[in-house]
Amino acid sequence: MDAMSSRISENLRQIRKEKKLSLDSMAEQTGVSKSMLGQIERGESSPTVATLWKIATGLHISFTALLEGRQTETQLIQRGEVSPLLSDEGRFRLFPFFPYDAERRFEMLSIELEPGTRSESVPHEDGTEEFVLVFEGALRLTVDGVEYVVEAGEGIRYLANKPHVYECHGTQKTKICMVIYYDK
Repeated sequence: MDAMSSRISENLRQIRKEKKLSLDSMAEQTGVSKSMLGQIERGESSPTVATLWKIATGLHISFTALLEGRQTETQLIQRGEVSPLLSDEGRFRLFPFFPYDAERRFEMLSIELEPGTRSESVPHEDGTEEFVLVFEGALRLTVDGVEYVVEAGEGIRYLANKPHVYECHGTQKTKICMVIYYDK
């Protein structure tokens, strides 16, 4: 089991205990099967980004609450230390650089999308906002059916309590930085 899977396993088990949930009740809240949740907790399965979002949304927690490790007052994070979450056969890579902080109520992610990559995100809690800066390539973002193309050097902010889809726009890899702010 890699370090990220181990961290997800430990965090999910801890969160379930803190919330005093059985696997059955957690499955009901998240829409993820009891068997899959058990496999994740035991470290027998590496969940997809979509599955982690379903769990986080169903449990009313931040996405990175499932990913975070211990934090110190000052922390230098080198890219090689951050295990990416992979989706779309590894063509969508999400690097959780700064996990959710309850006092600040945000998390910061670096995301890479190869040409032809598409990632759908379920609606988040009301009041959740996403701030995206595009550093390379172009991002096609669809929020509640409305499409935006965000080029390198541009940014976009939107309420994330509606369905939204990220796509690499064009033939060049897209690199973005995303800050997710949680109102609650």
